[in-house]
Amino acid sequence: MAERTYPASEAARALGISLDTLRRWDRQGRIRTERDRANRRFVPASEIERLRGSEPHVLSARNHFRGVVERVEIEGLLAQVEIEVTTPARLTAIITRVAAEELGLRPGMPATGVVKATSVMVER
Repeated sequence: MAERTYPASEAARALGISLDTLRRWDRQGRIRTERDRANRRFVPASEIERLRGSEPHVLSARNHFRGVVERVEIEGLLAQVEIEVTTPARLTAIITRVAAEELGLRPGMPATGVVKATSVMVER
């Protein structure tokens, strides 16, 4: 039995990304797609599962950057968290000290920077 595939628009929605991002990832080789006779993109269910990871995202944010915490600097009520993401980029988030402590953030642990507008949130 063939693996189930999803149209690019459905796959993008399931991944919480835009269709343009999915197309860009396809061109960059970051996602495996298949094409039908009309050259439309279809994404295998296994690719969606691979990219989503084992834990579903519950935020409405579209851009998630998985990586490793490089630095946690706490001063007063705020904590600055630096995450080395797996793509060639680095994110810095300013979150409350309480949030950093509740997440148990420390250098070397995996974390995800979630970008929404001009803010960066941290989830674990």
